Amino acid sequence: MGAGSWALTLFGFSAFRVPGQPRSTWLSVAALGLAAVALGTVVWRRARPRRRRRLQQVGTVAQLWIYPIKSCKGVSVSEAECTAMGLRYGHLRDRFWLVINEEGNMVTARQEPRLVLISLTCEDDTLTLSAAYTKDLLLPITPPTTNPLLQCRVHGLEIQGRDCGEDAAQWVSSFLKMQSCRLVHFEPHMRPRSSRQMRAVFRTKDQVAYSDASPFLVLSEASLEDLNSRLERRVKVTNFRPNIVISGCGVYAEDSWNEVLIGDVELKRVMPCTRCLLTTVDPDTGISDRKEPLETLKSYRLCDPSEQALYGKLPIFGQYFALENPGTVRVGDPVYLLGQ
Repeated sequence: MGAGSWALTLFGFSAFRVPGQPRSTWLSVAALGLAAVALGTVVWRRARPRRRRRLQQVGTVAQLWIYPIKSCKGVSVSEAECTAMGLRYGHLRDRFWLVINEEGNMVTARQEPRLVLISLTCEDDTLTLSAAYTKDLLLPITPPTTNPLLQCRVHGLEIQGRDCGEDAAQWVSSFLKMQSCRLVHFEPHMRPRSSRQMRAVFRTKDQVAYSDASPFLVLSEASLEDLNSRLERRVKVTNFRPNIVISGCGVYAEDSWNEVLIGDVELKRVMPCTRCLLTTVDPDTGISDRKEPLETLKSYRLCDPSEQALYGKLPIFGQYFALENPGTVRVGDPVYLLGQ
């Protein structure tokens, strides 16, 4: 049976030509029939519900934090853009400013605990450096291009930074009572650090500015509460400097979330975050006791001995994530676990 005859049969016509009907007319009807069948097939395929990934709500976004200057005070925001290099809120970006010493090495609260008392905020086109009992310093959002580009080192890896000027350098040095500190800013044209060079489990495309290794750190309120139930003196979520804090989930549930959806943002879990002396710095006083909560975490949150090559003997608390799909996250957004 030819194509024209098949089409006619499908639509209820005889497969034989009607006596007296020109062959051209018969073929035209067959062609129209074929076209209708093809169009119907396309419409049917598009109308079929696509197979969607199964969604399971596992929590709610309770807090969002951006830490503009590495090791300095965080800024709590109600919403933020998720970019490949971390959270962004207006001109504030996560760990896009850095304090360095005269050799260009990073200065963090591990060495200078008072850094946690310094804040960087933004209003209109002006940045403000603030700290208790210290006069605020106003800075331009973008340092002048006449300011030098400096070679810096973060965990031994080279990265550039635009010097923020003499006023900023003197302000930070004076507050820390430390000689020759400088404040630098990461600019879009600069080459980021590769997360994979810090931890082999990251992908080649994962990059950061001045963050330790990952663009996103996720922690649940339940995990923090479990830790506090073991401590004599409670600690705050800011002791651990997470970007996204989740409520409404089980204790350490974040350890098993391989991929989550928040709004239209997809995040993929990479590895747990190992904890160091920075967690022992009180975010309100800038004083470190160099003991808690780190010692308590070591009593129950060490990795399996088979994974010590990756995590060493440091406890794990919170999870590093990388970006799969960008977008905006907001406090109150449901958090979904993506199934296959």
